[in-house]
Amino acid sequence: MMPIYWLTTMASPVSAPATPLDARYRALAEVAGVLASQVALDDLLRNLRGLIETLIPFEFLAVYLRDEGADTVSLRLKEARRPATLPPPMPFPLATSYPGRATHTGEPVYVAHVAADGPAPSARLVAHGIASYCAVPLSTPRGTLGAFAVGSKTAGAYSADDVDFLARVGRLVAVAVENAQNLDTVRRQQAAIAGERDRLNLLLDVTNAVVRELDIKALFRAVAPALRRACGADAASLSIFDPDTRRLRVHACDLPSEIADGMPSVIELSLEGSPAGLVFRSGAPRIFSLPELNDLPDCERMRRKGIRAFCAIPLVTAQGTLGALSLGAFDPDTFSEAQLPLLQQVTGQIAIAVGNALSYKRIEVLNAQLAQERVYLQDEIRSEQLFEEIVGRSAALRRVLQEIETVAPTDSTVLILGETGSGKELMARAIHQLSARRDQAFVKLNCAAIPTGLLESELFGHERGAFTGAIAQRIGRFELAHQGTVFLDEIGEVPLDLQPKLLRVIQEREFERLGSARTLRTDARLIAATNRDLAALVDDQRFRQDLFYRLNVFPIQVPPLRDRREDIPTLVRHFTQQFSRRMKKTIETIPAETMEALTRYEWPGNIRELQNLIERAVILSRGPVLDVPLVAVGAPRRTSRTPAVDPGAATTGTDTTLAEAERRHIVSVLRETDWVVSGSNGAAARLGMKRSTLQFRMRKLGIERPRRGA
Repeated sequence: MMPIYWLTTMASPVSAPATPLDARYRALAEVAGVLASQVALDDLLRNLRGLIETLIPFEFLAVYLRDEGADTVSLRLKEARRPATLPPPMPFPLATSYPGRATHTGEPVYVAHVAADGPAPSARLVAHGIASYCAVPLSTPRGTLGAFAVGSKTAGAYSADDVDFLARVGRLVAVAVENAQNLDTVRRQQAAIAGERDRLNLLLDVTNAVVRELDIKALFRAVAPALRRACGADAASLSIFDPDTRRLRVHACDLPSEIADGMPSVIELSLEGSPAGLVFRSGAPRIFSLPELNDLPDCERMRRKGIRAFCAIPLVTAQGTLGALSLGAFDPDTFSEAQLPLLQQVTGQIAIAVGNALSYKRIEVLNAQLAQERVYLQDEIRSEQLFEEIVGRSAALRRVLQEIETVAPTDSTVLILGETGSGKELMARAIHQLSARRDQAFVKLNCAAIPTGLLESELFGHERGAFTGAIAQRIGRFELAHQGTVFLDEIGEVPLDLQPKLLRVIQEREFERLGSARTLRTDARLIAATNRDLAALVDDQRFRQDLFYRLNVFPIQVPPLRDRREDIPTLVRHFTQQFSRRMKKTIETIPAETMEALTRYEWPGNIRELQNLIERAVILSRGPVLDVPLVAVGAPRRTSRTPAVDPGAATTGTDTTLAEAERRHIVSVLRETDWVVSGSNGAAARLGMKRSTLQFRMRKLGIERPRRGA
């Protein structure tokens, strides 16, 4: 005999009338047969009652099942002599209830006398007149599922043999319960698989349409059948937001004939008076009931056509909300909240296709515009880069171009020297375009145009919170120009405290962002430019000597415009053509005296000054002749009483510029010192300036020592 928990105040159980063992064994065999033929547990208990009620006295049969994820059991099935409504499941603790104890210990629990103040469910049992109660575990090889219980109105109704018989019946019932649970799990899984298969098939149909179609109307015609399968909608439309009118315009419809008849060709929806407008503004899908539709003026036409339910889903993309998908149905119960996740997935695919179609349409428009305005766009590009190409054929310019061709294929640092406006940035671009880095970024920065406190952030970047106002991470120019070229104009303006970090990034190719301890590496080539004498700045301890040597690996001296006067006519014609085309003017003639005056002028502002003067002249010109304000270049306008300027005439003292006076003075001192620059008796000492400063002035003024015998 298996052990039994006897919970009773009696010394021993009251013995019930003996039942022949063969009858009980036959009953067990019949129970097993019922289990093999029955699937539903309700039918199982009903048939079980007929098999064992002649062998065991009871008022009810009950099945308690263990609650998933909790230490409780609940009443799930009950079969009574007098049918009654099954009470709602009430959890009973495993440790302090009769069915819970049977489930927890795996042993039968028999109560010969049920007391109202006893463990659960004693109070309920007493209320129904139950005097004795027996619960046996529902055990299988995989564990205990719960308990099988019987109750009788007679106290001490069950003997030890009765309890043993009930325990055997409980093991058979446990198998049936487990099979029923497994079958229910399989059915739920199959239903989930079928639902997932339908969902995937729907998304596949939509994806195929998205990939195949770029036209919005054709796309919607391909997608509409899938939408009908998804939710049973009778009507569907696709509306896209028009930023010009601030309204939604319906671009495609899929409507039954009874709705399509009489519909206007162009339909616009307001953002406040239509379901599509409301979900476009909120960005969330929504199902509209008939009373809600009655409050929206844009739905009046659809209500007259018989639409009683409405659902709208926004077309959301990474770039924002494009519009809305609207679905209507004649049945007011067509749409449910459970359909929204699938509709959102379908609409997400449609939104991608709509975004692609709109982008494709914009590209077509832009291509047509580019084809019509190609010349104008080319002028815009040239104005951004100052020149379409380097203009000029002078010997000084050819020398610079040869140096550029020599250094460009290397990755060496280049220092471009020259006066303001002489075209240093153009030379840097030429170096980049002739290098192997031409397909990568050319990042430029004018060090003089950035406040000192922000220059380090511009060069190397900063982390969020590195300083007041750093609300987001910023990438610096060296990081941005990785595998490309960095052009630092006005390098002489970099403050001393920042120069060590600049030297490190040139030598070691590594740096840290402001506010970060992480070391970053960059493969950026550096091209620097300045109009200052860096050697003099080094002597004055305003520029680091080691940084100067690192920058001065390959210096290129860009000649000022006065040293390449033969290029001035070419530049004048180039700028005249450029600006006249941009201003839609026709200028065919440049007077000879104008060209001679421009050629004689010293151009302290170099090419930039010439460019600005020609732009001003084109603006002032009212006919086909270029009208240059010659007063700007130190020459009087020619009038009827003003003779033409003789290009061969010597300049008088009143016409001499400051640069010319300085040049003559320096040459005079150099001749007196036999062109000796340094030393106590050299020209620099006599002029009261440093050697490096004098050398810079000589280069700027074009002063060279004459060759012997010349």
